[in-house]
Amino acid sequence: MYINDLWNILDVLSIVLFIIGLGFRLDDTLFYAGKIVLCIDFMVFCLRLMAIFTISRTLGPKIIIVKRMMLDMFFFMFLLSIWVVAYGVAKQGILIHNEDRLGWILRGAVYEPYLTIFGDVPKNIDNTEFDISACSMNGSDPLKPKCPVLNEDEMPAFPEWLTIIMLCVYLLFANILLLNLLIAIFNFTFQEVQDNTDRIWKFQRYELIKEYHSRPAAPPPFILLSHLYMFLRNSVVETIVATAALGSTDKRVHFSHVVSEYPSVAHCPLLYLIALCFMKRVHWLCFKSLVPKVGVGTPRGVARHWVGVPR
Repeated sequence: MYINDLWNILDVLSIVLFIIGLGFRLDDTLFYAGKIVLCIDFMVFCLRLMAIFTISRTLGPKIIIVKRMMLDMFFFMFLLSIWVVAYGVAKQGILIHNEDRLGWILRGAVYEPYLTIFGDVPKNIDNTEFDISACSMNGSDPLKPKCPVLNEDEMPAFPEWLTIIMLCVYLLFANILLLNLLIAIFNFTFQEVQDNTDRIWKFQRYELIKEYHSRPAAPPPFILLSHLYMFLRNSVVETIVATAALGSTDKRVHFSHVVSEYPSVAHCPLLYLIALCFMKRVHWLCFKSLVPKVGVGTPRGVARHWVGVPR
């Protein structure tokens, strides 16, 4: 199916985002929103350009590696998200009491633990780096996080030793164990594709050539002429040729028979040219269907009889 191909999905997504962004920019109230949509659309268009690398013997297999690694990472994120949410929710519940702002809840329970994997160690779990001016006591300031529960000395009342142990265990499993597991999965995927590089590249080249062979050759806006030609060929000429073939007493389908049965084809140069091209294609398809059946040693006169080619 068309939608099963990743490049086709990117094509549809880029066109839809472009239409939405262009429509937003026509309205003054949505002008900035349209700019945001078009910026995202630009990223999609740039990702679509990766398809041109499939023709390269060196870069083509790398595209397959990237696609398979993205699939591996997608399933790996389910495993990683369990550790992130487990540590983040526990840390948020220990540090902050009765936080009712959804944005800051998600920031403390998901966003900050995720960044911790990449080296952004939180400072609010250590009392030595606590700054009361950097937080809001009752959460009234939308630009500041809510302060943790304080004791009589206006210092955080949470058990500091517990939060530090939780951070060390979390980094041990998430940053060392799981990330190295992901690297091992990537290494296996890379080696598996690398062992079949030549075969994968040939298959990609074949698919790319077949795709562009099936598309109209003319660039926009002249592509409308190509679509007009295909419409006339599919809806008009094929009907004429099929009807003429059914009305013929001979099993051979000749172009002269089509012209004699339908004089309008001969009077219209465009229909005449399209019918002639289509008949040549019919002859070629008939010949290809006969080759596996008649064998190599069969005289060519047998094939000529069936495709209607004069001797």
